[in-house]
Amino acid sequence: MKTEVMAGEQFEAKMAWKMLGWLLIAQILVALVGRGLAPISPFIASDLKLTNAQVGLLPSALFAGQMLVSIPSGLLVDRMGTKKLLLITCLVLGTFYTAAALFNSYVLILICIIIGGMAYGTMHPVTNRGILYWFPQRRRGMAMGIKQMGITFGSALAAVVLLPLAAVTSWRLALATGCLCLIAVGILSYFNYQESPVQPKFKGGKPDTLLTQIKSIAKYPPLLLISLVAFIINGSQMSLNIYLLFYVGNELLFGLAIAGTMFVISEAGGSAGRIVWGTISDTFFGGSRFGVMFILTLLAFSGSLSMIFLEADTPVWLLGMLIFIFGFAVSGFNGLWMNIATELTPPEKAGLASGFSLTIGSMGVMFLPPVFGWIADLNGSFAASWLFMAGMMLLAILLLLALRRLRKY
Repeated sequence: MKTEVMAGEQFEAKMAWKMLGWLLIAQILVALVGRGLAPISPFIASDLKLTNAQVGLLPSALFAGQMLVSIPSGLLVDRMGTKKLLLITCLVLGTFYTAAALFNSYVLILICIIIGGMAYGTMHPVTNRGILYWFPQRRRGMAMGIKQMGITFGSALAAVVLLPLAAVTSWRLALATGCLCLIAVGILSYFNYQESPVQPKFKGGKPDTLLTQIKSIAKYPPLLLISLVAFIINGSQMSLNIYLLFYVGNELLFGLAIAGTMFVISEAGGSAGRIVWGTISDTFFGGSRFGVMFILTLLAFSGSLSMIFLEADTPVWLLGMLIFIFGFAVSGFNGLWMNIATELTPPEKAGLASGFSLTIGSMGVMFLPPVFGWIADLNGSFAASWLFMAGMMLLAILLLLALRRLRKY
């Protein structure tokens, strides 16, 4: 009997990692397309004659869409599960980003990005809930980190694949190619992904209204605090992603090739961070996320300050090391954030908690990158922008200390 139980547990664990594989593949392609705007943004800016502030509105449009749909998509995945929404997400994002590649109007492109952002935002509660029910808490930090790594890996892959393709052909063809790959992966994932056997089925009856369910989540002040921290770090992360090419290539005068390499290094750091931070929280902190999040935010604050002092004669190896560490922190926090958001609330509200936190976190990406770019436009350099980011990181540290006082982490 004991042998049969152990065999069943081993089979379930094997299936959990297999399903994580499909979630990861889908997440990589969603990120390659959704966040692929950052590495090809110099070509978009040149084609459409955009200012730094207008370039900052491109990711803002993506995350405006994410913000609009985060709570509804969280409720939807709680009722429908992961499998169906995984396919819908890939189809909608791929379709509307392909449409964006066909337009010459900046406004129409922004509209397509917003609609695509709704699908992009749906992906988070969809995959988060899959991990919540496939993995126990003692292994969830690593699993969530691996899945979240797909975001930065997909973004880095966009720099490796879409950036050279855009340079050789056009940003439009590069983006459309990524969209076709995304749609294909979405279809494959739909036919291979399975829901967890322990995932509860939706019970019949009249569901609570959206407002009632949001009020139920609002009873958790720690969820609001971690969401405000995510507002800051998310916005800083996207500011780094969208302006790093401009900063390294134009202000530090290293050129597009080195700038693109630094973008990949930044995202590689973020990919490593999403796994390492989660593993550290599982292994050395017993599943507690607060201490790791605090260390991470301090490192991001230091990284913001270090960017102010870089100059054109900075050795490439030193530039790469600093950017890797900065990316390791500011782009590596998402797995911890998603775990905290889902673990602060009852499991049956995991999708809603993810959606609620994503809504607030998405606002950071909407507002901070345009402000970051506007400050650079105003001052003629990025030094004041990096100082602004450091100030925001200091505020995030204070919010984490408030979370600590509530002893909910």
